[in-house]
Amino acid sequence: PGLQARLMSQALRKLTASIKKTNCMVIFINQIRMKIGVMFGSPETTTGGNALKFYASVRLDIRRIGTIKKGEEAIGNETKVKVVKNKVSPPFKTAEFDILFGEGISREGEIIDMGVTAKIVDKSGAWYAYNGEKIGQGRDNAREFLRENPTLSREIENKVRDSLGIPLLAADAGSEDAKAAAKAEAKAEAKAAKQQQA
Repeated sequence: PGLQARLMSQALRKLTASIKKTNCMVIFINQIRMKIGVMFGSPETTTGGNALKFYASVRLDIRRIGTIKKGEEAIGNETKVKVVKNKVSPPFKTAEFDILFGEGISREGEIIDMGVTAKIVDKSGAWYAYNGEKIGQGRDNAREFLRENPTLSREIENKVRDSLGIPLLAADAGSEDAKAAAKAEAKAEAKAAKQQQA
């Protein structure tokens, strides 16, 4: 263990300059081990010495808090993430989201959760509703409904983004609004190019 920690320290010293120069990101994944005989504080620790903890700009503690099932079959995990260290923004924030097997983080699940928090989606018992219209009984059904109705999903997401002051999603490339916006943009660019030539 001591040798591994020493090697990690040497490698990270060399890597830091290269990472900064190439403007890239390196992700390390580690396991949690239990320290024996700890009376105070957390008995949990990560392997490989302290160097990685010191060099890291952001450290996340990711844990599975539940299983998402469809009938008897497990289709994903409910996950909780805690920001343990953050040099670039405030640390110690937490987030919970679903990770579906073979798919990744469930965007629709996030839209529902944030929609409920922002009071855009109404939750009454097990039912979820939007604009007075029921979208599903239970979170899984509501998530499935949004997946099958991408236009509605986008509308709710934009309302959530608006409530948080986050830029809205652009209209679908195939929609009439997007075509009109692209046409107007092309017209403006042509006008600007003409003015530059004059």
